[in-house]
Amino acid sequence: MPVFNTGFPSIRQIQNFIKNQTSVEIGLITSQTEEGIILWQDQNCFCVQNNQKEKILIWIQAVAYIKSK
Repeated sequence: MPVFNTGFPSIRQIQNFIKNQTSVEIGLITSQTEEGIILWQDQNCFCVQNNQKEKILIWIQAVAYIKSK
């Protein structure tokens, strides 16, 4: 099981996206993309709310990149 270490810069950056409700684009390893705000994260996944207010759970292992919009 992955360790949730808040000392890692990547974890801190995602926490900043959550705190500031920054709109992000998330690229998945399947070449799909999702856009929205990240609501929360844990050791395994995070929850993204898209523009249609749908909540999507994304497993961390499926992420290729995350960039702010």
